[in-house]
Amino acid sequence: MDNIQPRTVGVCLSPALLPSYNLEESIVVVIDIFRASSSICYGIHNGAEAIIPVLTVEECIKYNSNGFLLAAERNGAVVEGFAIGNSPFSYTEDKVRGKTIVLTTTNGTRSIQLSKRQRAKKILVGSFLNITTLCNWLKSQQQSVVLLCAGWKENFSLEDTLFAGAAVEKLKEEFFIRDDAAHAALDLYKLAKEDIGTYLKKSSHSARLEKLDIEADIEFCLQLDTVDSIPVLADNRLIKLV
Repeated sequence: MDNIQPRTVGVCLSPALLPSYNLEESIVVVIDIFRASSSICYGIHNGAEAIIPVLTVEECIKYNSNGFLLAAERNGAVVEGFAIGNSPFSYTEDKVRGKTIVLTTTNGTRSIQLSKRQRAKKILVGSFLNITTLCNWLKSQQQSVVLLCAGWKENFSLEDTLFAGAAVEKLKEEFFIRDDAAHAALDLYKLAKEDIGTYLKKSSHSARLEKLDIEADIEFCLQLDTVDSIPVLADNRLIKLV
Protein backbone atom coordinates (compact mmCIF):
# COMPACT_ATOMS: atom_id res chain seq x y z
CA MET A 1 0.00 0.00 0.00
CA ASP A 2 1.28 3.44 -0.95
CA ASN A 3 1.80 5.49 2.23
CA ILE A 4 3.29 8.53 0.55
CA GLN A 5 1.64 11.65 1.98
CA PRO A 6 0.58 14.37 -0.47
CA ARG A 7 2.52 17.60 -0.39
CA THR A 8 0.55 20.44 1.14
CA VAL A 9 0.75 24.21 0.95
CA GLY A 10 -0.47 26.25 3.90
CA VAL A 11 -0.48 29.90 4.87
CA CYS A 12 0.38 31.19 8.32
CA LEU A 13 -1.17 34.66 8.44
CA SER A 14 0.91 35.89 11.37
CA PRO A 15 4.00 34.79 13.30
CA ALA A 16 1.71 34.68 16.36
CA LEU A 17 0.07 31.60 14.79
CA LEU A 18 3.31 29.80 14.02
CA PRO A 19 3.31 27.61 17.17
CA SER A 20 0.27 25.78 15.77
CA TYR A 21 2.33 24.54 12.80
CA ASN A 22 4.64 21.54 12.81
CA LEU A 23 7.48 22.78 10.64
CA GLU A 24 10.01 19.99 11.02
CA GLU A 25 9.03 18.38 7.70
CA SER A 26 8.08 21.58 5.89
CA ILE A 27 9.82 24.23 3.86
CA VAL A 28 8.97 27.65 5.27
CA VAL A 29 8.87 30.65 2.97
CA VAL A 30 9.17 33.88 4.94
CA ILE A 31 7.25 36.76 3.38
CA ASP A 32 7.71 40.42 4.28
CA ILE A 33 6.88 42.19 1.03
CA PHE A 34 7.23 45.75 2.39
CA ARG A 35 10.22 45.44 2.55
CA ALA A 36 12.58 42.97 4.20
CA SER A 37 12.00 39.87 2.07
CA SER A 38 12.05 41.92 -1.13
CA SER A 39 15.34 43.58 -0.16
CA ILE A 40 16.88 40.27 0.93
CA CYS A 41 16.00 38.67 -2.40
CA TYR A 42 17.35 41.69 -4.27
CA GLY A 43 20.56 41.83 -2.24
CA ILE A 44 21.34 38.14 -2.60
CA HIS A 45 20.66 38.37 -6.34
CA ASN A 46 23.01 41.35 -6.56
CA GLY A 47 25.91 39.42 -5.14
CA ALA A 48 25.79 39.87 -1.38
CA GLU A 49 27.88 37.07 0.06
CA ALA A 50 25.38 36.55 2.88
CA ILE A 51 22.76 38.32 4.95
CA ILE A 52 22.71 37.53 8.67
CA PRO A 53 19.21 38.11 10.14
CA VAL A 54 19.23 39.11 13.81
CA LEU A 55 16.45 39.95 16.24
CA THR A 56 17.62 43.15 17.90
CA VAL A 57 19.46 46.36 17.15
CA GLU A 58 21.86 45.55 19.99
CA GLU A 59 22.73 42.21 18.43
CA CYS A 60 23.31 43.92 15.10
CA ILE A 61 25.73 46.40 16.69
CA LYS A 62 27.85 43.51 17.98
CA TYR A 63 28.89 42.87 14.38
CA ASN A 64 30.32 46.36 14.02
CA SER A 65 33.75 45.13 12.95
CA ASN A 66 35.52 43.04 10.35
CA GLY A 67 33.87 44.69 7.38
CA PHE A 68 30.23 43.74 8.01
CA LEU A 69 27.61 46.05 6.51
CA LEU A 70 25.07 46.79 9.26
CA ALA A 71 21.41 47.42 8.42
CA ALA A 72 18.63 48.19 10.89
CA GLU A 73 14.98 49.19 10.47
CA ARG A 74 12.30 49.90 13.02
CA ASN A 75 8.77 51.13 12.31
CA GLY A 76 9.65 51.63 8.64
CA ALA A 77 12.62 53.95 9.21
CA VAL A 78 16.38 53.44 9.30
CA VAL A 79 17.55 53.18 12.90
CA GLU A 80 19.61 56.20 13.91
CA GLY A 81 23.32 55.53 13.59
CA PHE A 82 22.98 52.94 10.81
CA ALA A 83 23.82 53.57 7.18
CA ILE A 84 20.93 51.57 5.76
CA GLY A 85 17.67 49.89 6.70
CA ASN A 86 15.59 47.61 4.50
CA SER A 87 14.91 49.72 1.42
CA PRO A 88 15.64 47.69 -1.71
CA PHE A 89 17.52 50.68 -3.11
CA SER A 90 20.17 50.06 -0.44
CA TYR A 91 20.79 46.56 -1.83
CA THR A 92 21.97 47.36 -5.34
CA GLU A 93 24.98 45.56 -6.79
CA ASP A 94 27.39 48.45 -6.29
CA LYS A 95 26.52 48.57 -2.57
CA VAL A 96 26.34 44.88 -1.60
CA ARG A 97 28.39 42.71 -3.97
CA GLY A 98 30.83 40.58 -1.99
CA LYS A 99 29.63 41.91 1.36
CA THR A 100 28.07 40.23 4.37
CA ILE A 101 25.14 42.24 5.68
CA VAL A 102 23.81 42.01 9.23
CA LEU A 103 20.13 42.92 9.18
CA THR A 104 17.47 43.51 11.80
CA THR A 105 13.94 44.60 10.91
CA THR A 106 10.64 45.07 12.67
CA ASN A 107 9.00 41.95 11.26
CA GLY A 108 10.91 39.97 8.65
CA THR A 109 14.06 38.95 10.51
CA ARG A 110 11.97 37.99 13.53
CA SER A 111 9.90 35.62 11.38
CA ILE A 112 13.07 34.00 10.09
CA GLN A 113 14.36 33.43 13.61
CA LEU A 114 11.00 32.07 14.80
CA SER A 115 10.98 29.58 11.93
CA LYS A 116 14.46 28.46 12.86
CA ARG A 117 13.44 28.07 16.50
CA GLN A 118 10.63 25.74 15.42
CA ARG A 119 13.11 23.63 13.45
CA ALA A 120 11.73 24.21 9.99
CA LYS A 121 13.25 21.74 7.55
CA LYS A 122 14.35 24.59 5.31
CA ILE A 123 13.79 28.36 5.44
CA LEU A 124 13.55 30.38 2.23
CA VAL A 125 12.74 34.02 1.55
CA GLY A 126 10.08 34.96 -0.98
CA SER A 127 8.97 38.10 -2.75
CA PHE A 128 7.15 39.13 -5.89
CA LEU A 129 10.63 39.77 -7.31
CA ASN A 130 11.46 36.05 -7.34
CA ILE A 131 8.02 34.39 -7.15
CA THR A 132 8.23 32.24 -10.29
CA THR A 133 11.76 30.98 -9.60
CA LEU A 134 10.73 30.26 -6.00
CA CYS A 135 7.55 28.37 -6.88
CA ASN A 136 9.23 26.35 -9.62
CA TRP A 137 11.89 25.25 -7.12
CA LEU A 138 9.24 24.34 -4.54
CA LYS A 139 7.49 22.19 -7.13
CA SER A 140 10.72 20.24 -7.63
CA GLN A 141 10.91 19.30 -3.94
CA GLN A 142 9.09 16.58 -2.03
CA GLN A 143 8.33 18.60 1.12
CA SER A 144 5.19 20.45 2.08
CA VAL A 145 5.30 24.24 2.20
CA VAL A 146 4.24 26.80 4.80
CA LEU A 147 4.02 30.39 3.57
CA LEU A 148 4.71 32.57 6.61
CA CYS A 149 3.39 36.12 6.46
CA ALA A 150 5.56 38.35 8.65
CA GLY A 151 2.75 40.90 8.97
CA TRP A 152 3.17 44.01 11.08
CA LYS A 153 4.01 43.41 14.73
CA GLU A 154 2.14 40.09 14.55
CA ASN A 155 -0.93 41.65 12.93
CA PHE A 156 -2.36 40.54 9.58
CA SER A 157 -1.05 42.40 6.53
CA LEU A 158 -2.62 42.64 3.10
CA GLU A 159 0.61 42.70 1.10
CA ASP A 160 2.09 39.55 2.62
CA THR A 161 -1.22 37.71 2.30
CA LEU A 162 -1.57 38.72 -1.36
CA PHE A 163 1.85 37.28 -2.09
CA ALA A 164 0.90 34.08 -0.26
CA GLY A 165 -2.22 33.86 -2.42
CA ALA A 166 -0.18 34.38 -5.58
CA ALA A 167 2.16 31.56 -4.52
CA VAL A 168 -0.77 29.26 -3.71
CA GLU A 169 -2.16 29.90 -7.19
CA LYS A 170 1.13 28.77 -8.73
CA LEU A 171 1.38 25.69 -6.49
CA LYS A 172 -2.21 24.48 -6.18
CA GLU A 173 -2.11 22.07 -9.12
CA GLU A 174 0.67 20.07 -7.49
CA PHE A 175 0.06 20.68 -3.78
CA PHE A 176 -2.97 19.99 -1.62
CA ILE A 177 -4.25 23.22 -0.03
CA ARG A 178 -4.04 22.44 3.68
CA ASP A 179 -5.89 25.24 5.47
CA ASP A 180 -8.55 27.92 5.26
CA ALA A 181 -5.90 30.62 5.40
CA ALA A 182 -4.47 29.39 2.09
CA HIS A 183 -7.93 29.39 0.50
CA ALA A 184 -8.58 32.90 1.82
CA ALA A 185 -5.20 34.18 0.59
CA LEU A 186 -5.88 32.73 -2.84
CA ASP A 187 -9.32 34.32 -3.01
CA LEU A 188 -7.89 37.68 -1.91
CA TYR A 189 -5.18 37.48 -4.55
CA LYS A 190 -7.74 36.72 -7.27
CA LEU A 191 -9.66 39.80 -6.17
CA ALA A 192 -6.61 42.05 -6.34
CA LYS A 193 -4.42 40.50 -9.05
CA GLU A 194 -5.44 42.81 -11.91
CA ASP A 195 -3.96 45.82 -10.11
CA ILE A 196 -2.21 44.88 -6.91
CA GLY A 197 -0.65 48.31 -6.47
CA THR A 198 -3.99 50.07 -6.45
CA TYR A 199 -5.54 47.44 -4.20
CA LEU A 200 -2.75 47.83 -1.66
CA LYS A 201 -3.18 51.59 -1.37
CA LYS A 202 -5.72 50.77 1.35
CA SER A 203 -3.17 48.76 3.35
CA SER A 204 -1.86 50.16 6.60
CA HIS A 205 1.76 49.44 5.68
CA SER A 206 1.44 51.32 2.38
CA ALA A 207 0.13 54.31 4.31
CA ARG A 208 2.99 53.99 6.79
CA LEU A 209 5.62 53.98 4.06
CA GLU A 210 3.96 56.84 2.21
CA LYS A 211 4.23 58.97 5.33
CA LEU A 212 7.97 58.27 5.23
CA ASP A 213 7.99 59.47 1.60
CA ILE A 214 9.23 56.16 0.22
CA GLU A 215 6.44 55.26 -2.18
CA ALA A 216 9.14 54.22 -4.68
CA ASP A 217 9.95 51.28 -2.41
CA ILE A 218 6.35 50.08 -2.64
CA GLU A 219 6.37 50.18 -6.42
CA PHE A 220 9.71 48.38 -6.54
CA CYS A 221 8.60 45.59 -4.22
CA LEU A 222 5.54 44.82 -6.36
CA GLN A 223 7.54 44.09 -9.51
CA LEU A 224 7.19 40.53 -10.80
CA ASP A 225 10.09 38.20 -11.56
CA THR A 226 12.92 40.71 -11.75
CA VAL A 227 15.38 38.32 -10.04
CA ASP A 228 15.97 34.57 -10.33
CA SER A 229 17.68 33.94 -6.99
CA ILE A 230 16.29 32.31 -3.84
CA PRO A 231 17.77 33.11 -0.42
CA VAL A 232 18.03 30.14 1.96
CA LEU A 233 19.03 30.10 5.62
CA ALA A 234 22.18 28.07 6.27
CA ASP A 235 23.92 28.28 9.65
CA ASN A 236 22.04 31.48 10.44
CA ARG A 237 23.19 33.12 7.22
CA LEU A 238 20.97 33.77 4.23
CA ILE A 239 22.86 32.72 1.12
CA LYS A 240 21.96 32.04 -2.49
CA LEU A 241 20.20 28.71 -3.02
CA VAL A 242 19.81 29.12 -6.79
